[in-house]
Formats: sequence, structure tokens, C-alpha cells
Amino acid sequence: MKEFTTPTQFQDLAQLLSDDAITTSGTWYHGTASGLVAAIQSEGLKGSGDADMMARQLKTLSTIGHTTSEHKDPVFLTQSKELAYFWASQKTHTRNLYLQGNEEAVIFAVNLPETLQAQVTTDAGGAALVMEPGNLYVAWLRELYEDNGKTLAEIDPFKCDRMDYLNKLGLAYLATDVEPQYLTLL
Repeated sequence: MKEFTTPTQFQDLAQLLSDDAITTSGTWYHGTASGLVAAIQSEGLKGSGDADMMARQLKTLSTIGHTTSEHKDPVFLTQSKELAYFWASQKTHTRNLYLQGNEEAVIFAVNLPETLQAQVTTDAGGAALVMEPGNLYVAWLRELYEDNGKTLAEIDPFKCDRMDYLNKLGLAYLATDVEPQYLTLL
């Protein structure tokens, strides 16, 4: 896992890690691919907002007779630029692979008004990551904890506190779109 590194300007986890949590400051971060920057800056962050990838996936699914659904993912957030960079890298890899592009990982700072801030919730969907043997994100995060003299405690998705997904794994979401005025490209 040491082959994945975060650019220095985004390495903030050391400052955010306490003995039992990744602290939250009120500023959130969203990692994505550079090909989406113009749309995000004009329209904001939208759940399931990658229209190019959605069109490609729907086209692929239709070739095997799958019907589409109106499922909409939330806007995924984290309290760390370093963790957002991981997800940005994943999104960029996927877009470059399927769309044959040359995009780069980018991060948006998300500063929400109080009404939206109160709606940010822990992403218990992280249980799927914890249950997947050798999950790349969990393995990388475990290394980051160790590099900072901490230990990422095992999370039992059947018994853990729901807040562990935010406090230990840095996974949060917002079930509504985020307007562009709350976003800053880093």
C-alpha cells in the first residue's frame, strides 16, 4: 500500500487524529476527478452527479437487458483532505479507465451553512468496506493510523456504534445537493 501517496498539501490526517477519533472541524472535503470541476463549480455537488459515467453505466447495463432505476447516491464527504484525496484518486482512475481521459484528482473544501451542516451524517455504508477482505481504503487508512502512532481499531459492523464510520473511517454524507457558493477548489 505504500505505493499510494497523498500530495504534501493535502496531508492533514496527523493533525486530525486523536486517540479515539478523526476530529471534525466543520469544514468537509469532497474528492473527485478534474473532468468534473467545471460542472461542480457551476452546478454544485450533486448526488450521483457524474453524468458521463452514469450514461456509460446505463448504456452498458442496457446491453445486458438491465432496466434503469432512479436511485440517487448522496454527496460523500470526509473531514480530511488526505482521505478526500484517496477517493478523488479512485474516481479519477475510474473515469480515466472508462472515458479514456487524462484527468487528475482534485479536492473541494465544503463549508456548509448551519442548516446543511446539521444534515451531514455518518456513512454507515462503510460497513461494506469493513466487511470486504483486504479492502484498499481500510488497508491504507490502517497504515496512516500506524504512521501516526495510532491504531485503527477493528470495527464490527454488527456491533459498532454508527458514529465509528465517521469517527474512525472518515466517512460521511449529505443527502442533499450542495450549491456552488459553499465549495472551494483546493
